[in-house]
Amino acid sequence: MKKWWLLTGVVIIIGIGYFYWANQPKVLNAWDENQETPVVLQNKILKINFSKKIDVQTIKGDTIYVTDSEGKRQNVSLTIDDDQRTVLIQPPVTGYNLSSSYFTLHIENGIRSTQGRKIKDIPPMKFIVERTLPVIGTKEKLNDYFLQAIKENKQKTRLFSRGDAIATEDSSDASANLKADSSGSGDFSETNVQVDGVDEADIVKNDGRYVYQILQDRVLITKAYPASEMKKVAAITFKEHELSPQELILYKDRLVVIGHSFKEMQAIRESGTSANDSALLPIHHHTLKANIYDIKDRSKPVLEREVEIEGSYLTARRSNNYLYLISNHHPNYWPLAEEKVKGKDIDLRPKVKDSADNDGSKYIDYKKINYFTDSKDTNFTIISSIPIDKPRKKARFTTYLGSGNQLYMSKENIFIAVNTYPDLTTDTRVEFSPDTSVYKFTFNEEVVEFKHSTEIEGTVLNQFSMDEYKGNFRVATTSGNTWNDDNPSSNHLFIFDEKLRKIGEITDLAQGERIYSARFMQDRIYIVTFKQVDPLFVIDASNPTKPKVKGELKIPGFSNYLHPYDENHLIGFGQNTKLVENSSVSEPFVQTDGIKMSIFDVSDMNNPIETHTEIIKGNGTYSPLNYDHKSLLFDKQRNIFAFPIHIYNYEEGRAQIENSFQGAMVYTIDMKDGFNLAAKLSHTQTEGKKRFEQWETEIQRLLYIQDTIYSLSRSKILAHELSTYEKIGQLDLRE
Repeated sequence: MKKWWLLTGVVIIIGIGYFYWANQPKVLNAWDENQETPVVLQNKILKINFSKKIDVQTIKGDTIYVTDSEGKRQNVSLTIDDDQRTVLIQPPVTGYNLSSSYFTLHIENGIRSTQGRKIKDIPPMKFIVERTLPVIGTKEKLNDYFLQAIKENKQKTRLFSRGDAIATEDSSDASANLKADSSGSGDFSETNVQVDGVDEADIVKNDGRYVYQILQDRVLITKAYPASEMKKVAAITFKEHELSPQELILYKDRLVVIGHSFKEMQAIRESGTSANDSALLPIHHHTLKANIYDIKDRSKPVLEREVEIEGSYLTARRSNNYLYLISNHHPNYWPLAEEKVKGKDIDLRPKVKDSADNDGSKYIDYKKINYFTDSKDTNFTIISSIPIDKPRKKARFTTYLGSGNQLYMSKENIFIAVNTYPDLTTDTRVEFSPDTSVYKFTFNEEVVEFKHSTEIEGTVLNQFSMDEYKGNFRVATTSGNTWNDDNPSSNHLFIFDEKLRKIGEITDLAQGERIYSARFMQDRIYIVTFKQVDPLFVIDASNPTKPKVKGELKIPGFSNYLHPYDENHLIGFGQNTKLVENSSVSEPFVQTDGIKMSIFDVSDMNNPIETHTEIIKGNGTYSPLNYDHKSLLFDKQRNIFAFPIHIYNYEEGRAQIENSFQGAMVYTIDMKDGFNLAAKLSHTQTEGKKRFEQWETEIQRLLYIQDTIYSLSRSKILAHELSTYEKIGQLDLRE
């Protein structure tokens, strides 16, 4: 009996000990003592993630602090997130002093959880501070970077296999907001772009007489004006795998064709790896290409220059005569973990080739590869600066290790947004949503130079959530998760000065919702969030240190595209929605029910009004404009608001949705009467309902030259007179 009681007592003691240990708060992202001392930038915000909610009263200067190499405490400030699990350590106002050889983060065990549990002991954590992005420098350091990534991936795989994952919310819903007259009011329309004077690549370009269009594996040049004389004048074709065109840039008498090349490799990246190891490495070579053609004679395009970068296409911009081509390269680094493959025989750097450089194909120099200190991603981001009109001047390649998933470019600067995730080293089921690091670069022709960085709570939806105005960088983000009550989503606006020091903010907008679109319009900022209704927030940012929400409008549906009509009116383009009750869940779910267009009167910032709406019915109806701002044709003077559309109607009791219209809709807009349908344009010959779309006759773009509007599909170009919409020209592109 005594033995039984003794055994029971031991079990109880062990149970109590385990319960105490399991509930003891831990730092989840403590740095591994065996890993290389991390390098951070001068204004780095350190972030500590705890496994339990922390008593705010125990977060103070004697429990969390930073010292320099001489033991002197730094003037940092502490803030704790609403989730009470994340502590942010703000750097000194002027940044960490670069004269110190290292710094140390101290986390003392005086910290308690909200349940009164003492924190588990954490050894001091050293870090090094640099002014600019650190350089890889050597092959050994690059291989070490990827070997560490392999180690961390294996750890994450083990976590996920037990069901322990960091949940993130998909932000794939694209939105767009364009400048009011990006199409201009001259003789011809141009691509709708975010920043006036910074052109964006597109599948169609127009110079007022000729139209340049990508058609699958070729680029077609068409003399479009006058419409009565419309004809094809040239076609740029490519050999198999040589170039698959994706987008175009037009600059004076030069046409840039951007696309991918996918070639079999004669050698395995010329790495020197033996044939016996070939199964470990890819046998194809995926590159991004930019071919520049002299088109002084539109009927005879002449290939003038080729630039080739290993990797995939992200985006492109043109400022004056320079093309800035942004790409990502994902190296196959896993062979480094194979015992029979020696790391010294594998070169993981991206290769580039420029016809203006006689050296031919070559690797990026190790000393010219920087890395984003806050990113754990294993891909290279490459910014290629290419002079369009100087075929003999070499391109310049600015290379960074780490992901840049969103890019905003003003007339002076490039901002790259990088998602950052907690580096959790301890098993946890606590959910942490990603945040964002923003890196600012100046550019001057071929020179792209890193300047500053900052960290932002939440994630950026797309390029239109970022803006630069009067030297200040402004960004809208969403943090948390929409459907998680323990870590609910909220939305924020942050304003930074030219050195990316935060000077103003609005936090915790529309808790439980997320951003669907944003529009920055000088001193006014408009943000649309959504979960079940569409709140439009009107923000006054005339004082960037104290931005204020002036008005809020809640309406059914959501706008994932905002377009300024004038300084007091906005056009919202998105989806009409309805709430559908479901007995199996506590909340009704949202169902889309067609396209919705709205006119918002924001002349009184305190009282925004939805003055007019237009709903294009059909719960399967969609437009490319919902996710691609370049598909809009807008001109205020000509009173055109036109976009491609697919109208799908679902009939009750039937198991399929039918496509009742495929084409484009052209509206006029009047502030008194609202939206007026001027024309429905279609390239589809068969009338009536169809089950499927007709891919070849889908209208992709609309443009105008003089008083003629053109609709372009993969099969034809139709021309209509703008005042009457009478068809005045047609060109079959399949002949």
